[in-house]
Amino acid sequence: MLKVDRVHAIREQVLAQGRSCREVAQEMGVSRNTVRRYLERPEPVRVESQARPRPVLDRVRGRIDGLLKEWSRRTTAKQRVTGTRLHRQLRVEGLEVGTTLVRSYLRELRRQRAEAFVPLVHRAGDDALVDFFEVVAEIAGTFLKGWMFLMRLMYSGRDFAVVYERQDQVSFLDGHVRAFEHFGAVPGRGVYDNLSPAVRKVVMPQRLLTARFKALANHYTFEPCFARPGEGHDKGGVEGRGRGIRLQELTPIPSGASWAEVSRALLARLDAEADHRRDAQGRTVTERFVEDRAAMRPLPATRFDARRVVPVSIPRTAVVQVEGAWYSVPSTWKLLDGTAYVGPDEVTITCRGASTVKPRQAFGRRRIAYRDYLPELRRKPQAVRQVAPELLAELGPPFGQLWDLLVQAHGASEAARVLARIVGAIHEHGEEPVRQAIGVALQAGRTDLLGLAVLRPARHLQVVPVPEALAHHEVEVARAADYDLILGGRT
Repeated sequence: MLKVDRVHAIREQVLAQGRSCREVAQEMGVSRNTVRRYLERPEPVRVESQARPRPVLDRVRGRIDGLLKEWSRRTTAKQRVTGTRLHRQLRVEGLEVGTTLVRSYLRELRRQRAEAFVPLVHRAGDDALVDFFEVVAEIAGTFLKGWMFLMRLMYSGRDFAVVYERQDQVSFLDGHVRAFEHFGAVPGRGVYDNLSPAVRKVVMPQRLLTARFKALANHYTFEPCFARPGEGHDKGGVEGRGRGIRLQELTPIPSGASWAEVSRALLARLDAEADHRRDAQGRTVTERFVEDRAAMRPLPATRFDARRVVPVSIPRTAVVQVEGAWYSVPSTWKLLDGTAYVGPDEVTITCRGASTVKPRQAFGRRRIAYRDYLPELRRKPQAVRQVAPELLAELGPPFGQLWDLLVQAHGASEAARVLARIVGAIHEHGEEPVRQAIGVALQAGRTDLLGLAVLRPARHLQVVPVPEALAHHEVEVARAADYDLILGGRT
C-alpha cells in the first residue's frame, strides 16, 4: 500500500499539473490502475474480496467460547477473565496459540457485546435523577463518614444536595421533601437505582415499592422510574454530577459543628454556582430553571412527614428503645405508651400530648438525660450521689462549683442531700431562677440553701372588680379579737 504522501504526489501531478496516468505510473513505479484508483479515492483503502483465512483461530475458537461460558458464573467485575488467563489455560490443554490472537479475539467479543448509548432529550419539568454519595466531613473536630443526597433536574441542571449521617429510608424521604421545597415545585418523574429505601422487590420489568416511598410518590404525585439492575450509567447525569460535587465542593474535607451546618454551606455554594454556570447556548442554570419550574407540578398544600413512626412502651426506668438505640424520657411517663417519630437527626417521643426531642443515636447507643428524672432525684439523695457527675454536666455552671464546695464543707453524703433539695427547687421553679439564686449564694460565700429563699413565691392579693351599684359602699373589716370580746361579754 502506498504511503499517504505518495498518494498526494500522484493526485498532485495528474490533477494539478495535467500529466498523464501513464507518465506518473512509470515515474512512480506503479501500475496505471493504481494511479486511477487513487485519483478516485484521496486516501489509500485496502479492499479484500473475501475474508482472510485464520486457521489457528478457527481451531481454538470453540474452546475459547466454551471456557468463557464455563467461567461466566465464577467471575466478577474485578475478577474477570483476561486474555492472558485464557491463553494460559489453552496452553495447559495442549492448544498451540499465540497470546496476541487470544487477546484480539476476546477484545472483539467485548466490542460486539458492548452496549451502544442513546443520546437522550430532557424536557423542562420532566425528570429528576436521585442518588446517594459517600462523603467525609469533619464534625465537631472528628472526621466522620456521611452520605450526600443529590437530586438533579436534568433540563436545567439545577442541583439540590444535603448531607446526612445515615443512608437510610428516613434520610432518603427527607431529602425529597427538602429538595421539592427548595425548588418550590415537583418534577414529573424521579429516576433511581433499585435502592432498598424505595424498592422492596424487583420483578422485571416492574418494581414493588416500599410502603413509605409509595406514600411519598402519591403525596407529591410524581412518577418513580428505575434504572436497570446493575446499569448505573442509565442515570449517568447524576452519577457524574455527584462525583464532580464531591471533588469541587467537598475538597478539601469540609468542617462544621454539625451535618446540618455542612449541608447549608454546600447548598449555598451550589445555588451560587447556578448563577454562573452556563450551557452551550450561554444560558445560566438559573435562567433554564425558570423554564423548568414553570413546567413542574405545584407543591401540595401539606408537607409530607418523612419521619418513621414507632410505637413505644415506657418501662419504670423511663428508658425506651427505638430502632436499637436507647433514650430516656420524663420519669412521669413511666408505665405508659408513647410514640416515637424518627427523623434523620432527631427522635421525637410523645406521650399524652407532651413531647421530648432527642438527638438520634446509632444502633446500640444510649442517651440518658438526668433532667428527665428530677421528680425522682429530689426524693433520692443516694441516687443523686450516684449520678452527680452526669447531672452536673447537664446542668452546667454554677452547679458544679456548688457541688465541689458542698463536698469540701460537708462530705459527699450530706452534699448529695443538699443537691437533692436543689433538684427539687429546679423541678418546682425552673432551672434558670435556681441558677441565679445559686450564683448569688456563691458570691456571698455561702454553701447552704439560704440563697434559694428568693425562690419562694410571693403571695399577691387578687383584685376583684366591684359592681357599680356597690362601688360607693364602705365595708368595715372586723378582727378576730372583736369576736372574742363579743363572746366574752355574753359569758
